[in-house]
Amino acid sequence: MRIDTLELGELRANCHIIDCGNGLCAAADIGGDPEELLRFLEQHDLTLKAILLTHGHYDHIGGVEAVREATGAEVFIHEKDAEMLKDAFLNLAAQITRSPFRQVGAYTTVTDGEKITVGENTFTVLHTPGHTSGSVCYLTGDVMLAGDTLFRGSIGRTDLGGDVGEMRASLRMLRELEGEYTVYSGHGMKTTLDTERRTNPYMRSV
Repeated sequence: MRIDTLELGELRANCHIIDCGNGLCAAADIGGDPEELLRFLEQHDLTLKAILLTHGHYDHIGGVEAVREATGAEVFIHEKDAEMLKDAFLNLAAQITRSPFRQVGAYTTVTDGEKITVGENTFTVLHTPGHTSGSVCYLTGDVMLAGDTLFRGSIGRTDLGGDVGEMRASLRMLRELEGEYTVYSGHGMKTTLDTERRTNPYMRSV
């Protein structure tokens, strides 16, 4: 499975582009710079079918509407973060940027356990609240798109609309999740779930 990563938006959040075969792809989070992502899709002759949002903070959704309009891709977000797609105060755009925030005009809400199929890939929604109440990871094959739930050696903040207790429960669930995954996070380098089980102090402490 080919996955390319672009750092987009003012805070350079990771946008992971998953090649799903037959010229189709999905993108996890689009924090800004929509023209950069659209240029990448054109250069690689890819058709974007799904935008998988791991949560609703502005640095992960700032470029979504422009890309959605240009491609017709379906936007997916957990139901508990859906309001962030329309509210610059809830998604922190009012704090992060002086640029105008473009509300997302159409989207589909998901809940834990739902499956999204794009080409040859099926993405399973894993609800992992803590960073936000609607944070999720997406699992496909041996890949985990973790957003800001889990980083290499660290975790996402819980003081921007999150909850410490929920984050601990989510980390415990990930630690006990069967199987091994390559983890693509919302910021920083990729890692593996086994590495984080063994070395991440936040995961070890739960």
